[in-house]
Amino acid sequence: MTSAIDPVALASRLIACPSVTPKEAGALTILGEALQDIGFEVHRFLSGQGPDGPVENLFASRGQGGPHFAFAGHIDVVPAGNGWTSDAFEPEIRDGLLYGRGAADMKGAIAAFVAAAVDVREHDGTLSFIITGDEEGPAVHGTRAIMEWMAERSIRPDMILIGEPTSQHRLGDMVKIGRRGSVNIWIDVVGTQGHVAYPHLADNPIARLARILSALQAMELDEGTLWFQPSNLEVTDLRVDNPACNVIPGEAHARLNIRFNDLQKGPELVARVTGIVEELAPGARIEAKISGEAFLNEPGPLSEMVAAAIREETGLTAKLSTSGGTSDARFLTILCPVIEFGLPNATMHKLDEAVAVEDLHALRAIYARIIRSALG
Repeated sequence: MTSAIDPVALASRLIACPSVTPKEAGALTILGEALQDIGFEVHRFLSGQGPDGPVENLFASRGQGGPHFAFAGHIDVVPAGNGWTSDAFEPEIRDGLLYGRGAADMKGAIAAFVAAAVDVREHDGTLSFIITGDEEGPAVHGTRAIMEWMAERSIRPDMILIGEPTSQHRLGDMVKIGRRGSVNIWIDVVGTQGHVAYPHLADNPIARLARILSALQAMELDEGTLWFQPSNLEVTDLRVDNPACNVIPGEAHARLNIRFNDLQKGPELVARVTGIVEELAPGARIEAKISGEAFLNEPGPLSEMVAAAIREETGLTAKLSTSGGTSDARFLTILCPVIEFGLPNATMHKLDEAVAVEDLHALRAIYARIIRSALG
């Protein structure tokens, strides 16, 4: 019989793997071996080529039949950056905190759920892991590829828990039941370059781009809903690339992002922006990329089960929220109800990313309660 797994030790081993998207760097090997040791059937496969790939993904399951409860997450991390107190990929415990890239987002949660799966050795139905190496990147060859692999084998969970770092101030104070959608739009306005002393011989694209941006900022979207904040448009880049002070530039470029709630749809927002651009700058080039649509899993049995486990272990009443950025829940939500719950997120993507050792053990206990509630 497999002995208990220390989530701190397993998280440390995973952190030591420099698995910056899309590199696996040994993290899936460590995870796969740990899961095999506790009775999971493990499948690993590569997806995609080119600059965004290949991406290695993992699906593992234990048990059979229903209900099917899945844990989803990612072993890839963002680059470490410079300025860490200690090496980002040499995990270190200082003053009760485990430091290292991925400690909070989200190798710590993966380790905690593996440890919980050891604690709950006997269960009904199926327990599975859906682990990608592409969440922090383009998210093209990761979770979506695993979903295709699952569909080919008629594998479909009944409920999914994603271990994203959702807690704000204390472990268990917030879970996510939905996420806003996101669309990036690039606008290129072309004019005619010329000398500033002869404006009648040129066509300055900056003025038209400024009018476009003013109109977009004034565009009314919505006032939000019960579960979502108002949709929001932000200009995220403005570029002219004109080093000379006496030259009217030939092109001006802008990029914007819209985070939108479930009153909006990505293609409809792109069409609205396109209409404004074409009216104010005919011939301008527009490119859009919808990262994901907004989704909401209304409070119900899954959120109540997770909230109950948090309350029993911590005494906290978790806030149900849709705040924050996108996650792979935007893909998985088409399969079944999805909820996100994990460690505090204050240090994710930052220098000296860290998680409290105490929180890793507490998260393990919460996850074990959730597994028992989901699978008996």
